[in-house]
Amino acid sequence: MWIDTHCHLDAAEFDADRDAVRQAARQAGVARCVIPAVHASHWVKVAKLAERHGDAYALGIHPLYVPQAQEADLLAMDLALTKRRGDPRLVAIGEIGLDFFVPALCTPEMRERQWFFYTAQLKLAQQHGLPVILHVRRSADLLLKGLRQCPVVSGIAHAFNGSAQQAQAFVDLGFALGFGGTLTYERSLQLRRLACELPLSAMVLETDAPDIPPQWLYQTAEQRALGAAQGRNSPAELPRIAQILAGLRGLPLTDLAAATSANACRVLPQLAALYHLAP
Repeated sequence: MWIDTHCHLDAAEFDADRDAVRQAARQAGVARCVIPAVHASHWVKVAKLAERHGDAYALGIHPLYVPQAQEADLLAMDLALTKRRGDPRLVAIGEIGLDFFVPALCTPEMRERQWFFYTAQLKLAQQHGLPVILHVRRSADLLLKGLRQCPVVSGIAHAFNGSAQQAQAFVDLGFALGFGGTLTYERSLQLRRLACELPLSAMVLETDAPDIPPQWLYQTAEQRALGAAQGRNSPAELPRIAQILAGLRGLPLTDLAAATSANACRVLPQLAALYHLAP
């Protein structure tokens, strides 16, 4: 069985067929999904979805939503985490982090604002004893600085695409690295090389559905200009993504499933009890 450690099942792209999407993933062997929130307005929804589908969830404020976030949201998060402390499906704080790819988020003011919300959420993770799920986009070194200043129990560097040195730094802090659709592109040479060189114990699998479509779902700009819709990623794609990784590493698929699921349960300890329940 597989664990999709990062799936935005609450996204609007799934409004028409969300239950069918989750059922298809279950039939494909995806036993559990982790559904991270991106904004305070999503917290109740991700919790309800996790309960409905037997999955797990995380509460957080994504860096792309920092411009709309308020400091009061941090107080609300503290209250929500306290209220849900006994909920076995709450496995992390996330998705949080820093994004220095989107131009609007790279101004000095927005960089400072992102840092404020990131470090504030790290403090909440520390206070509540929870792992974190990190958004890492051109921001690995500063994220690591925050983690060294405010250590947390563990976590996942989601959609990791940094250097081997940065990868090792995350691993040294008790993190696993999330690999997904980007790995399926033959041009992702550095990422594929990293996926082969890292110890298997450092890796978890994810889809980031509906985003980061694997190669077989991707539509080029030219195709989209001609009317083709961009392929929607879904958690059912995880086993096929895993086949790519297994092929790169020369591993039996069953061994990869067992190892990546064990890794997910190690860095998100609350997930272990859920994973061993019957789907």
